[in-house]
Amino acid sequence: MITPQTITDYVRQVLADAQVTVTDRTGTMDHLNVRVVSDGFKGKNLLDRHRLIYQALDEPLKDGRIHALELTAETTDGS
Repeated sequence: MITPQTITDYVRQVLADAQVTVTDRTGTMDHLNVRVVSDGFKGKNLLDRHRLIYQALDEPLKDGRIHALELTAETTDGS
C-alpha cells in the first residue's frame, strides 16, 4: 500500500511545484486517480505530461504498490 503523501513526494521529485490530489478508486490504495497540476507541463502535450508522471512513479509501479493509475495532468491556468 502507498499513501497519498508518498505519491506526492515522488511526483515532486520530478515536478517540484506540483499540486497532487490522490483518490483511491477501490479502497485498496493500489487503484488510484491522480491529478497533478504543475507549470512544468507548459508547452508539453498530454503524452509527455503522462510520461513525466509515470517517470516519477516508476518505483511504486514496478514494485506493485500501484496497480492501476488514472491520470489528469494540467497547468495552473487549466490547460
